[in-house]
Amino acid sequence: MKNLISCEFNMDTVCVELRYSDGSICSIDCIAVENKVADNRFERSELDYLIYNDPLAYADLILNGDPEAYLNAVTEYKPYEN
Repeated sequence: MKNLISCEFNMDTVCVELRYSDGSICSIDCIAVENKVADNRFERSELDYLIYNDPLAYADLILNGDPEAYLNAVTEYKPYEN
């Protein structure tokens, strides 16, 4: 990612877009990723946090990391108690 110019979440397309100095664009469909790796609302919430607060870390996780292992490590399940 040494030629990366910008990384931002595009709310209109629901994609994290990476723009490179050679003019190329990599677009990550966040809904497709969530449907593939997130099994519940807690995991979706963790991914949403990254999308809105650190889209570069989200892109790095999806392109180079292991999203399932990340979600297993960071997700706290808090069931509803009566």
